Amino acid sequence: MKKLTLQAPALAEERLGFFRYGHLAHQVLLTNDAGEWQFLSEADFTGLLDGSLGEDHAAWGELHAKGFLRHGIDLDALADKVRRKKSWLGMGPHLHMVVTTLRCNQGCRYCHASRTDMDRVDTDMSLATAKKVVDFVMSSPSPYLCFEYQGGEPTVNMDAIQFIVQMSRERNREEGKRLEHSLVSNLTRMDEDKARWLVDNDVLLCTSLDGPQDLHDWNRTWAGTKNSAYDSVLHWMQWFNQAYIDKGRDPNLWHVDALMTSTRRSLGRARELVDLYVGLGIKNIRVRPLNHYGFALGTWKSIGYDIEEYLAFYEEVLDYVIELNRQGVEIIEGTAAIFLQKMLTPDDPNFIDLRSPGGAGLGGLAYNYDGGIFPSDEARMVDAMGNDAFRIGTVGVDDYRSVSQHPTVKALAVASLQDTLPACHTCWNKPFCGVDPMHSYMTSGDLWGQRPASRKCKEYMTISRLLLERLAQDESGELEAIFRRWTVQRPREA
Repeated sequence: MKKLTLQAPALAEERLGFFRYGHLAHQVLLTNDAGEWQFLSEADFTGLLDGSLGEDHAAWGELHAKGFLRHGIDLDALADKVRRKKSWLGMGPHLHMVVTTLRCNQGCRYCHASRTDMDRVDTDMSLATAKKVVDFVMSSPSPYLCFEYQGGEPTVNMDAIQFIVQMSRERNREEGKRLEHSLVSNLTRMDEDKARWLVDNDVLLCTSLDGPQDLHDWNRTWAGTKNSAYDSVLHWMQWFNQAYIDKGRDPNLWHVDALMTSTRRSLGRARELVDLYVGLGIKNIRVRPLNHYGFALGTWKSIGYDIEEYLAFYEEVLDYVIELNRQGVEIIEGTAAIFLQKMLTPDDPNFIDLRSPGGAGLGGLAYNYDGGIFPSDEARMVDAMGNDAFRIGTVGVDDYRSVSQHPTVKALAVASLQDTLPACHTCWNKPFCGVDPMHSYMTSGDLWGQRPASRKCKEYMTISRLLLERLAQDESGELEAIFRRWTVQRPREA
């Protein structure tokens, strides 16, 4: 029998900085922890490894500046880049998801949350609990705090929203933090009194718009009425956007944001969906896959798809959005923009599902209507399904220190640290990716899971690959200029 021998490439180790690598766009991609990346041809990569790629090579300067070459490396500068990318470490939770009620007037086919019927007033957050939530949130050391009101349909309990907004702002006169309030609403319980109060009090709005009327109304059924949820969403989006203009606000900053959840009926309609958003003047279409867990599993056969089917759909959306940008149309794909901030800027957007360690308990917390504290909204859903392992405290009972040092929070941090996770620690996508251990738990029953086999790993790897491949083929620089516009962040100021 012939003996099989594997020959390792020659390595000039003394010349190489640290990097990971992968094969994309018929080239070799190098990445490092500072978020730097560089494409090389196969021949040039071999030259880099064996030391034959010299200072006269066109890529030498970039490879040196990005830390891929060891000789003369500025370790302090490289460390500063890594420190800037991880500047959110130690800041504490900034996103605080407050469930003002579990009551909801819609029965969305893909809902994976715990919702109750409209007569279940016992699932409304009391003002006494709301006060305790404010006290707890304001104790976070983060210099930026965002109260995000969720449900159910949170406007069913408008009293709690108004109370928290007003009380937190009074408290913030002493704390001096950057404070925002955001409402996630289906907009079917909105009326002019509520809307006027939200505009006057600078509460940001986010809703769901899943596509044209037939698709949106099929996805998001409205119990007990023949009215169209789609018509209600469009009416109130237009109402709010005009109210901001009337108030003298920049419409590029002040507008109703919309999320698009993709079901099986969305597939094959990529251009139609993007055209709808463009026609409504929405400048950000953020495409989201279904979550294959929770209460959504009951309807998966009618709404679900393989992750490969979703990613083919996502690629259609992305390429059409790019095509429209080349024609001068202002619209971005929101998920791609998060990745591009990591790839093209020195900063990390601190998106809690796309960071390492992950954001569950460290970047965000969720508060149930009864005052229960959870490291994420998914953790709250696990509790609703009968597993209280992820309840890490109760407002008015537990203080910030005990919650932040809860063993569950520590376990989530360890389970989301890419440097220690098999396959993640050597992956070229590590600087642009992130791990959500709650997703692993809800899909596999294990916080660590099998990352390369998970739907999220496939999703994030594909999105990074699509973006980087298109940048690798961008000889004119036109696409990079478009992508850099997608990364621009302008603060809203009242």
